Amino acid sequence: MEDKKILTIQDISCVGQCSLTVALPILSACGIETAILPSAVLSTHTGGFKGFTFRDLTEDMPLIENHWNKEGLTFNAFYTGYLGSAKQIDYVKSIISSCAAAGSFTVIDPAMADNGTLYYGFDEAFVKEMRSLCKKADYLLPNITEACFLCGAEYRETYSEEYIRSLLKKLSEISSGTIILTGVSYKSDRTGVVVYENGEYKYYEHKKIAKGCHGTGDVYASAFTGALLNGKSAFDSARIAADYVVLCIENTQKYDNHWYGVKFEEVLYGLIEMLKA
Repeated sequence: MEDKKILTIQDISCVGQCSLTVALPILSACGIETAILPSAVLSTHTGGFKGFTFRDLTEDMPLIENHWNKEGLTFNAFYTGYLGSAKQIDYVKSIISSCAAAGSFTVIDPAMADNGTLYYGFDEAFVKEMRSLCKKADYLLPNITEACFLCGAEYRETYSEEYIRSLLKKLSEISSGTIILTGVSYKSDRTGVVVYENGEYKYYEHKKIAKGCHGTGDVYASAFTGALLNGKSAFDSARIAADYVVLCIENTQKYDNHWYGVKFEEVLYGLIEMLKA
């Protein structure tokens, strides 16, 4: 049996059920040996907490890469999430190039925007660098806002299937990999994901829960990557990840005051069962 190892590169929010505190347990539950490279350490995530601390680890990244290279360490897969600067993106591209095992693949979650706007601290220069990273993606996982910034398209809150198809076509000019576009809703009570692979368009629709949670994008990307590494197809991985996110949000709604994250831990068994099917 092949000993598969993945490297995930994103920040650590010590409290908040997102980024690496989501990716590590989910990938581990999927049976995958997971190495981490933190891009920064925050006391909490930035969505609703005040006065959080932030430690930038940009300058540590090339030192870690050099050590790995000396040790001959390689990885079968790479999964990137939130990156704090354009400089970090350059380091990530170098790490993917120097630490890739034969046949490795890359999952890029261009975590930089939502609801029509970029996250705090990001600008067009960052978008340009993220676009260059997306060219390395075997699997690209943007939401609609991120897709619009990546390909210079107009953001719309309501849209047609034709609009979504046009976004995917433009994204395919940036990345030759499989594109998984998340948060695609054609009906008010339904949402889903579109998988665009080898020129073929597939849509998986599921129920939409009105009250969302912090961290669901990280849960989705982590579950998707874990399913891929368990031999699932891109479409089945997208479906499993979507169903798991719904399960997590439903579980979180049982708690009256759990506002800062998604209660994914209690339903990890559900993801494991989905992978067995």
